[in-house]
Amino acid sequence: MAGILKTSINLTAIPKDKIIAGKKGQYLPITITFNDEVDQFGNQGPVIVEQTKEERDAKAPKVYLGNVKIIWTNGQIEVAPRDNQQTASAAAQTFNTEPDLPF
Repeated sequence: MAGILKTSINLTAIPKDKIIAGKKGQYLPITITFNDEVDQFGNQGPVIVEQTKEERDAKAPKVYLGNVKIIWTNGQIEVAPRDNQQTASAAAQTFNTEPDLPF
């Protein structure tokens, strides 16, 4: 699996209470979503501040930081296992991003 993503984020939109102090610096957990459709600006998905399960369940508004574009891929995106649990179905599943055209 290989690919290059391009994004920029609005630093003023970062909620200070979401910054995590780590051993080697400060971190902001983010979520990047890839949509099937490209929007009018060529973006393929949003970059948001990661929400907790409680925030998702409460339908709390998302904090949008920016957008993402896939600018290069080798044609395959592999699904990574969730929660460090290697499952046969997730590890074996790949998505072909090449168009299904005969030419």
